[in-house]
Amino acid sequence: MPPVVDSELCIVCGKCVEICPLDVMKKKDDRIVVMYPDECWHCRACVMDCPKEAIRMRYPLSHMLLHYDAPRA
Repeated sequence: MPPVVDSELCIVCGKCVEICPLDVMKKKDDRIVVMYPDECWHCRACVMDCPKEAIRMRYPLSHMLLHYDAPRA
């Protein structure tokens, strides 16, 4: 699952494009586009560096599951 860019909040500064270690995001036609969503490592670098908080991360289900130790009998 790729990061999601809110086009209403995004000012197209390009910081997310610069910081992404895998070049997942690209600046295209005066907007930010997630070009290679399957390549995203979910490192959150783009989310943390966005000055307008216009990016949120969508995690795969396997990343959202909580680990729970069952009580020992």
